Amino acid sequence: MSTLPDFYSLLGVFRDATQAEIKRAYFDAAQRLHPDKNQAPGETEIFLDVQQAYEILSNPKTRAAYDENLAPENESPAQIVERQSFSRESLVRMNEGQLLYALLEWKPRQSENFNTPPLNVCLVLDRSTSMKGEKMDMVKASALHLINNLRSEDILSVISFSDHAEQVLPASLRHDARRAAIKIRAIHPKGGTEILQGLKMGVDEVRKHLTKQRVNHIVLLTDGQTYGDEEQALALAEQVATLGIGISGFGIGDDWNDQFLDALAAKSGSNSNYIAEPQQIQEFLERKFKELASIFAEDIVLEYQKIENVNLTYAFRIQPNETHLAHESPIMLGSILRDQPLKLLLEFEVHPGALLESDTALFRGALKYDIPALSATVSRMRVSLKRKITEAADLTPPPPALINALISLNLYRMQEKAQEEVDAGHYDDASRRLQYLATHLLSQGERSMAKTVLLEAENLQQKQDFSEEGRKHLKYGTRALLLPSVRGNDS
Repeated sequence: MSTLPDFYSLLGVFRDATQAEIKRAYFDAAQRLHPDKNQAPGETEIFLDVQQAYEILSNPKTRAAYDENLAPENESPAQIVERQSFSRESLVRMNEGQLLYALLEWKPRQSENFNTPPLNVCLVLDRSTSMKGEKMDMVKASALHLINNLRSEDILSVISFSDHAEQVLPASLRHDARRAAIKIRAIHPKGGTEILQGLKMGVDEVRKHLTKQRVNHIVLLTDGQTYGDEEQALALAEQVATLGIGISGFGIGDDWNDQFLDALAAKSGSNSNYIAEPQQIQEFLERKFKELASIFAEDIVLEYQKIENVNLTYAFRIQPNETHLAHESPIMLGSILRDQPLKLLLEFEVHPGALLESDTALFRGALKYDIPALSATVSRMRVSLKRKITEAADLTPPPPALINALISLNLYRMQEKAQEEVDAGHYDDASRRLQYLATHLLSQGERSMAKTVLLEAENLQQKQDFSEEGRKHLKYGTRALLLPSVRGNDS
């Protein structure tokens, strides 16, 4: 039996990977494991193994010789289970394009066999002048509550920022409660808002204890617009995502840029959240830390190859946190939790050229992920979607989970479309769309949301723009409708 190491598994690629895929996998691993960027115990040795793997597999001759002596591929089941649901059992052969929706779910096969990974989290707190008063008081109280409820193995650091950043608590295990309280309470609002300054120092703190055996994350809280540093902040988020560091954003009140926070968090597959009232800060932070502490797999990326005559036109993550995703490959998906699946809703446009055979491929790709409790290497599983082609329509109804998701997604996309119409100056069209949305919300029993929508429709007619409060309520309120806890049991 061969005793050769499995260099393919080490790089996180399949054995039929192309040279381009091997090169990209090596680049990603090198970014994550290079000793200049990651000095966690044991990971320098892994980096050297990755270098050796690339040297062998990147050369066709040495790769062929290696493959001849490699043991058969391990057929043990993947640690993640996939379930697929479709809006149609089959596609009908016709001369027109067709829409088809797929709901993909991934969950742990046996999460109870794995230890919950410890945290390495940095709180990055806005202390600009606009945070003065109740917002700052609630942020301080929430931070102290989190510190007092951390597990003994968790690492936490705290950074405050305005137009410059300050270290409040260095990254450490078991902060002294009394000393931490003094430091947190000493934060005083002053200055403007420069998010980049806080992020840079937050990244430095997380990197002190960066390892794939921990959940490495930055939690950003802000109530204002950052000016002039958005592109630099987005570039930094993209850079640290390659190291396995995620960023979640929380906007407090109405005067913050939701599009920027969405884009910032999306670089690592995370999301932004809207905190309407200061009293909700502790609730949102507790929920985020509970989510981080229950991660089974993270740094999840869905890669795919484009299929002729089939277009992926929309992607929306329903769980564990709901958000509209960029649908170009690779799609950053975030995490799978121990107690709930990762759910992804995809929309495909299928053209007549794909309907010539007895079946058609909709999607061919791979899901890449890390399991912190398992190893420091990247795991990978194939993802393939197909549908039969029939002459007549199959009238089998879609499963209830997919129907509920589509109903709620339609409501979310209505407000998206209304925003696009406002941006284009089509205020009457946007107002009518919002009235139509309110009718649908009322039919779903969402009376409070329907009232907000109607108020914004009236506001559009009078002022030709959304109010900041109303726009955020629309976006985050309709987005939350996709959560199973809001729509009811979808099993």
